[in-house]
Amino acid sequence: MTHIQTIENVADCIPFYLPHSLYLKPLAKMQISVSLPTIKSGKSVSNLEIMDKLGAELKPDKFLLLKVSKSTVNTIRLEAELDERKRLRAAIQRLDGISLRISGFSESFRVRCAESKDDFPTRHDWDSYFRDARNMDEMKAGERPDTIHISHLPMRWFCPRHSEHEENVKPSENIFKRIFEKFGRVRMVDIPICDPYRKSMQADINGMRTFSFEQDVLFEGYVQFEEYSSFVRAMDEFRGNKLVRKFVDKTQAINICVSFDKQKHLSDSNIQRRERIRKKFIAKAKAEDEEREKLKKQQEEELDRERRTVNKYLLCITNISKAKQNTQHCKKITGKSKKS
Repeated sequence: MTHIQTIENVADCIPFYLPHSLYLKPLAKMQISVSLPTIKSGKSVSNLEIMDKLGAELKPDKFLLLKVSKSTVNTIRLEAELDERKRLRAAIQRLDGISLRISGFSESFRVRCAESKDDFPTRHDWDSYFRDARNMDEMKAGERPDTIHISHLPMRWFCPRHSEHEENVKPSENIFKRIFEKFGRVRMVDIPICDPYRKSMQADINGMRTFSFEQDVLFEGYVQFEEYSSFVRAMDEFRGNKLVRKFVDKTQAINICVSFDKQKHLSDSNIQRRERIRKKFIAKAKAEDEEREKLKKQQEEELDRERRTVNKYLLCITNISKAKQNTQHCKKITGKSKKS
């Protein structure tokens, strides 16, 4: 799961889109490996104690994030992050090569620490991918390096400011497009979650590449530029950074995932396929609405007929009752006349 972090140090934040108080902040991530001694039966290693020991060794700095990424019988691997990149080198030197003493173990636990490898795609990655891909036509939009796919974006950071505290808020594609126009002309954008029919489409065209338990908080989007240089500028700006939002009383950050689109999501063919499927869904929904309306009208007419039938029956009963009363009244009058 991707967590929205609350950060304190904002001195190294770079303005990204000021109308929405969005900034970029350099990442300061490291990988920590703790070698375990031979564990005898009945003994167990406390990950929490190891993390506490690492935190103590890091002082006066502190971890912004520290979590176990992999655990085996021989090694515990952890992902760690600091709040400021300029402290990263000193922090690594402070931790790399130290030994931890853990309660219940006579042997020490050896620690190795290094900066996390940058897996952000390079210019060579996308150029070589589209050059070698046989199913791509570089003369067509969406089939060349022009589209960025970004995930783990907080919805409330990309919606109109006046609605960011409302329930069930959705990001705005207009705002999303406006933000990326700083890099150059944007041909189009797409936010799959904004399309109510997208989840019902096939996985190869719906554009939903990431799945998490935070789909009501985070979203993914696509940005397609008209020019290659705009695409490159945008990728270069995101490389090695996290996204930051400044509020009046706090500052939050999140590690977003940025890559180039390999699925031709915003190619004309896939756009047209989605539009055809969307029209079918709309037509089906319209037909279902008309059928429900027709059924509702039939039910109302049936109820009306039943009410009229009941009313006629009641009126008939009332008339019969009145007739009986009149007959009885006439008999009484006739009987009195005979007696007199």
